[in-house]
Amino acid sequence: MTFSDARQQGTAGDAPARLSHRQITAVMSGLVLSMFLGALDQTVVSSALRTIADDLHGLTAQAWVTTAYLITATLATPLYGKLSDLHGRRPVYLAAIALFTVGSLLCGTAGSIYELAAFRAVQGIGGGGLISLAMTIVADITTPRERGRYQGYFMAVFGGASIVGPLVGGAFADQATLLGIAGWRWIFLINVPLAAAAAVAIVRVLRFPHRPVRHRLDYPGALALAVGLVPLLTVAEQGRTWGWDAPQALLAYAIGGLGLAAFVVVERRMGDAALIPLRLFRIRTFRLGVGLHFVVGIGMFGAMTTLPLYLQLVRGMTPMAAGLATLPTVAANLAITLLVGRLIARTGRFKAHLVAGAGSLTAAMIVFATLREDSPLWHAMVGMALMGAGLGASMQTLTTLAQCEIPRTDMGAATASVNFFRSNGGTIGAAAFLSILFSTAAGHIADRLAAARHDPAYGRLLARPDNAHALAGVLRPGGGVELQDSAFLRALDPGAALPFLQGYVASMRLVFLAGAAVTLVAFLVAAWRVPKLTLSDE
Repeated sequence: MTFSDARQQGTAGDAPARLSHRQITAVMSGLVLSMFLGALDQTVVSSALRTIADDLHGLTAQAWVTTAYLITATLATPLYGKLSDLHGRRPVYLAAIALFTVGSLLCGTAGSIYELAAFRAVQGIGGGGLISLAMTIVADITTPRERGRYQGYFMAVFGGASIVGPLVGGAFADQATLLGIAGWRWIFLINVPLAAAAAVAIVRVLRFPHRPVRHRLDYPGALALAVGLVPLLTVAEQGRTWGWDAPQALLAYAIGGLGLAAFVVVERRMGDAALIPLRLFRIRTFRLGVGLHFVVGIGMFGAMTTLPLYLQLVRGMTPMAAGLATLPTVAANLAITLLVGRLIARTGRFKAHLVAGAGSLTAAMIVFATLREDSPLWHAMVGMALMGAGLGASMQTLTTLAQCEIPRTDMGAATASVNFFRSNGGTIGAAAFLSILFSTAAGHIADRLAAARHDPAYGRLLARPDNAHALAGVLRPGGGVELQDSAFLRALDPGAALPFLQGYVASMRLVFLAGAAVTLVAFLVAAWRVPKLTLSDE
């Protein structure tokens, strides 16, 4: 029986005919390449973000580079589910790859940190479909029990991207120029040939027949969602600059609240055509799955954006060295992902893995919160291994939880919703945690500088010509500091740099403690609210 024959034996509302492992693997070969493209872009940027921000003179605004991508990817994700129901998975997937490629080319030409953020927003519109559609297609062609196994391959792809991304990002960031172009710009330009290869793979393997689902596209819902999310995510990033109770912050809260309220009203009226059908929330497992995705996304993205800064700002590592140092995260993630996927496929049970994963993430945050400026590298690596194991055990089981009781006719909308809530959590985590870091770092550094200046030996260190030159433009007359660019740390004598490193570590400790509180909530909910289910093999 051919792949097309197998697909044609079902109706639009029934389960498709059972596909062989070989047939599913053929489709997976195209999907994993596309997902690798999206996953690589996230990891390759994170390892080089400090270099990019220094070159574009926007260290404290670097959260926009991550936040802009996540905002547009989050808003686009639900639309991709509906568009693929109407027009088929393949053409919509190819459109996502094309948009991602255009955004990558634009990012390679950015002249300021805000320009880069705007182009990352374009990139995010395409990136929102790369992961969501891949997970939807896997849900289309597998049984609930099989999904853990095949979604484990996706997690392995993320693990592989986590290995390659920091190394590639670090290698490019360490090059002042390459072929006459600034090294970090190749981080985005390299996406072009990768996207071409992914598009060819999708055209070749994604060929099953499409049965269109006739419904309207929920443009009013998309508009209301944008009105609700963008102001709230913006104030999460800019709150430290404006003041959390400043007039513009209060206005953003009000507009965001009204937008979210309008979104709920619109979704009720749209019914089955809604971006996120509200009736899905009557299903307990779906409700728990998307809620936990949101919470875990906050902690995951918060840690993933802060840890590279610890390695580079505090430990003084190059981007490439920092990427190599994160290998424990990658190794643990890859091993646990594959192990958990096979165990779920064999037993049909997943709660224990989910609880253990959330607990491991919490433990990782606590380990990171105990780091000091002089901690040995193995100390950080213990936390990395715990984080990798936690992500490997929890992310695929959360998706399985959200999908396990969803009818196949709603699988596209449900899977898009899962990614929507995870992306929302990630957006809030990246913006809020970096906001905590940079809103408190200047004060912590100023306090430690004031204390250090009581020591005459430290005063003599600052007066040395090389240190005085490095700190020109950093130290303010009133005792404050300007942290738009961290390049001065590389030129400072280690003794002179110590108060700066201590201040950064104190702020990072707050970030990781906040992450621990968030992931602890996920652990408690997983342990006491998630039911013990056995997945169907039909």
